[in-house]
Amino acid sequence: MPEITRDQVEHLARLAHIRMTDEELDTMSGDLEKILEHVSAVQAAAGDDVTPTSHPIALENVFREDVPAGMLTQEEALDQAPDSEDGQFKVPAILDGE
Repeated sequence: MPEITRDQVEHLARLAHIRMTDEELDTMSGDLEKILEHVSAVQAAAGDDVTPTSHPIALENVFREDVPAGMLTQEEALDQAPDSEDGQFKVPAILDGE
């Protein structure tokens, strides 16, 4: 397993826009190396007969059916609005003159 160098960790941190101290860089290089060793061990244990999966249990669509339900009238929708005008929600302008 190739060694993860401090320079590689520093490069990754720079790419991810993460500021790290010298101590954190040194610690992280050792931590990343251990993580990669564990990943390598798992890859070695999984033989060619093991199908890669993204989840250990097969998932099915867990969403409910999209069934239309009762709708609010325009008056009911605007009833709780802080401000309305001409049957529409009135909100503060956020763009100059647009």
